[in-house]
Order: sequence, then structure tokens, then C-alpha cells
Amino acid sequence: MNSVTQRYGSALREAAQALSKTDSAVINAALCAMANAIRAASDDILTANQHDLKAAQGQSDAFLDRLRLTPERIDAIAAGVEAIAALPDPVGSVLEEWEQPNGLQFQKVSVPIGVLGIIYESRPNVTVDAAALCLKSHNAVLLRGGSDSLHSALALHACIAQALKDNDLPEAAVSIIDDPDRALVGDILKSHEIIDVIVPRGGRGLIERVMNEATMPVFAHLDGNCHIYVDRDVDADMAADVIVNAKLRRTGICGALESLLFHADLDKAVQIRIVQALLDKGCKVRGDDAVQKLDSRVEAATDEDWASEYLDAIVSCKVVVDVSDAVAHINRYGSHHTDSVLTNDDAVAARFLKEVDSAIVLHNASTQFADGGEFGMGAEIGIGTGKLHARGPVGVKQLTTFKYLVHGQGHTRP
Repeated sequence: MNSVTQRYGSALREAAQALSKTDSAVINAALCAMANAIRAASDDILTANQHDLKAAQGQSDAFLDRLRLTPERIDAIAAGVEAIAALPDPVGSVLEEWEQPNGLQFQKVSVPIGVLGIIYESRPNVTVDAAALCLKSHNAVLLRGGSDSLHSALALHACIAQALKDNDLPEAAVSIIDDPDRALVGDILKSHEIIDVIVPRGGRGLIERVMNEATMPVFAHLDGNCHIYVDRDVDADMAADVIVNAKLRRTGICGALESLLFHADLDKAVQIRIVQALLDKGCKVRGDDAVQKLDSRVEAATDEDWASEYLDAIVSCKVVVDVSDAVAHINRYGSHHTDSVLTNDDAVAARFLKEVDSAIVLHNASTQFADGGEFGMGAEIGIGTGKLHARGPVGVKQLTTFKYLVHGQGHTRP
């Protein structure tokens, strides 16, 4: 038995059993108390975050942006918890029901998964998002944040623990590993006897390790190599605004634009306008030969650029023949995360939406809408890029499974 199982195992399992029987009103009260506690502790949380930011000096601007908390971001975190509390209870819903000719009655009913393990890096808000989503879906959770955000995560977790205690819920329902020892990640990945599903949230190195070593199912969240394809029939003002937002609103999030594709017949003036809008705002553009001719500041792109998630003010840009060529490029180089088409042609939009093999596909909208809050989910643990169960934003409904209830009247099978 490894150290994680020894320390957390029985308490997590007992907490999961308790939550599966807890009334939704109690859970909602705890969530509202959590939001209030976070707002009340804002100064303490900011102090802890400053400790983490100071230790992280020298990291990229995008990394520091993911790590940084502000009064506005703390209030947004609390508001996200309140939004989750306001959602319908995802547990106990009858998903399907039918009766067989022999009179047996069947129901497919949503139930909690049990215990989730969340491993994440440098995003202290995940501490709260994961806790709130798991509680709302009647699941217990074991959190393991990165060492870079440890002080921030522990300050937020203290608010969660107080809310659980004040509402007579087991504090183990949201457990956090407070030891930064990286060896503990290996212990978590081998703890299938207590953890039902593992959710990694971080860079490619972490995701690949979890997928290779986990002994329990994984909700995969791979990198966000997100694309926008600009069709020849497009509104120039809209395209420029959407692209600048998709790339530069926040460069360090997984929904940020990383690769831009232009239809070969898109008006050159529109192409120049878009490229210059990015360059003038400090974004590097790495382009193919055609794009380099649009502005002398464009750098030459390599094959590596087409598959890169920069998480920085850098974008790759390529001219493609048409929507078919764009779809082929995205399906080859993309990460099946989030991709968008900008066009006034409904037929082009329909083809793009149907043929791009990604979890989220948009029409005339910024890729930065790849967020559970923007989907009306309150928040999300991550964007699932796998094909099974949880794909796209992983919210409360995705943190449930189901079981079949069968009602008979003394039926025996012939």
C-alpha cells in the first residue's frame, strides 16, 4: 500500500459514500458558504499568491499569468462556485426508461463516479473549480496542485475545508496533498483502489505521464493547438476582432489561438489587416512563404510550428487552398481541442463543423470560449480531448456515470 492510499484512502471512500447520500440542498449550502469564505479571505489568498509569484520569477509571462490571482479573479472564482450551486443536481436523473414485453421495467439513472483525482499545474483556480464541481456531482476528490502554486492552493483549500465543516460535511470530501514531493504523483497514479478516475490539468509532459502510468481511467486533457480558418467570404472587421481576441485576450490558456489559416482567395488586404493587427499588438507571426510576403515582420515558419501550442504571444499562419485543405491541416496538426471557422458561407461553416475532429468547433466566434463557464456549466475541470464519456468542457454532468434500475414482479428468466 503506497503512502497516498495509506493517508487518504479510507477517508476519501467514506466521504464519497456520505456525499452519494447527501441532499442537494446541503451541498448547495456548502458551495455558497465556500464562495463567501473565499471572498472573505481574499487578502490572505492574495498574500499566499504573492509568495508563489515571487518564487516563480523568471518564468514566462504566460506562466505567471496562469499563476496570478487578483481581487477580480478571486471574485470570479467565488462567482463560479455560486453558478455551480445554482445548477440542477446532476445525480438521480432518469436518463432513459422503458419496459420490455415481459413486463420488466428499466431505468438508466445518473450516479456519482465516486472519488476523483485531480493533478494540475500552476493554476490555483483549479483548486476551487475542481472542488465545487466534484461536490455538486456528489463526488469526493483528491487534489494535487503543482509546487509553483502550492501556497495559493492551500489558502483556497482552507476556505473549502471551513465551508465543509460548517455544513457538517466530511472535510475529507475535498482532500489536498500538501507535500510538493513529485514522487507522490506516481503514488496517486497507482492508487486505483481508492481513485476511480484521474483528471490531469497541465502541460504535455504531465498529461503524457498520467496517460502512460495511470492504473485507473483518465479524462485526457491534451494541449490546445487551436486553429482559426478564415474563409474567403468573411466580414473583415469581425475576422480581425475575433482573431485578436482569440490570440491575445489571454495567451496562456488552452483555448488561445495558436494557428491561423487563410483561404487562398481571401482578399490580400484582409490578410494584411489581420496579420498587422497581431504584429502591432506585439504578437509574433510565423508564416509560410505567402504569409511572409504580407509583412516584413513575419518570421519563417517550420513544420514544428504547425503542431505547436505556444501559450505565448506567437501564432503560426498559413495559406490553404480551401476549406477542405483547412480541415485536413487541422485534423493532421491539431490537438482535437478547439477550432473555429470565420465565414459568411453557411455551406462552408456546415462542412467545417462536421468534418473537423475536435471536442469544440465554433463558427464566427473566438476559440477563447472554450471554457465551462462560457458553456453555462459554472466552471470546468478541463477540456476533454478524448473520444469517450467526457469530451469538451468537463462539468458536473460529465462527472457522473449511471446505473440501471430494473423493477420486476417476481420475474424469473425462462
